[in-house]
Amino acid sequence: MNVALLSESPADEAAIRVLVEAVLGEPIQQVQAGLRARGWPNVVQVLPAIVRHLHFNTDADGLVVVVDADDSVVHTAEHEAPNYHHPLCRLCHLRAAFRRATKKLPPARGRERLLRGIGVAVPAVEAWYLCGRDASVSEAAWIDGRARGQPPYTRRELKWRVYGTDRPSLPLETKRALEEVQRHRSDVRRLETDFPAGFGLLAEDLRSWRETIGSGR
Repeated sequence: MNVALLSESPADEAAIRVLVEAVLGEPIQQVQAGLRARGWPNVVQVLPAIVRHLHFNTDADGLVVVVDADDSVVHTAEHEAPNYHHPLCRLCHLRAAFRRATKKLPPARGRERLLRGIGVAVPAVEAWYLCGRDASVSEAAWIDGRARGQPPYTRRELKWRVYGTDRPSLPLETKRALEEVQRHRSDVRRLETDFPAGFGLLAEDLRSWRETIGSGR
């Protein structure tokens, strides 16, 4: 399967590739997205151009986008209602941006449309890296702590737990990210359980690709 990845850093994309392959159950051929993003606002800015590039100029089957939630609203079951859009939810925002970018594109390169996979790491991708190693880190812990006005950890603390510093170099960031996601290479159920909104919905997107591709889109 030909897949493009878009995230906030090359280190994150390296780790996300491992997780995508784990969900799909097969290696992917990574397609270059054409542009890189640096941080949340930039991901949204470059997404339309990347979608158009992939649709018209590549054989990509789908695009996977993963960003950090930071302090934004966490996606909930209420957000899944038809036509519902929470303006402060990054998952809602990215889904809407993807719909707008693909809505009027004509068929190209033998396919009707580019498939979508979107994940939002709560509160940051380092939380996913700690899954299965640090039981105190989960979406539920973050949501409950925020509701009580006492977050269980900060994004900076998560970086320290993963990298041993809050300012890792790119080589260190990539090395540690890849080391941590190896635990999930053969089984992503713990990630789906501990991060149902951010990772679980991404996994649902990816599993739907097989049926879509099998039906000829």
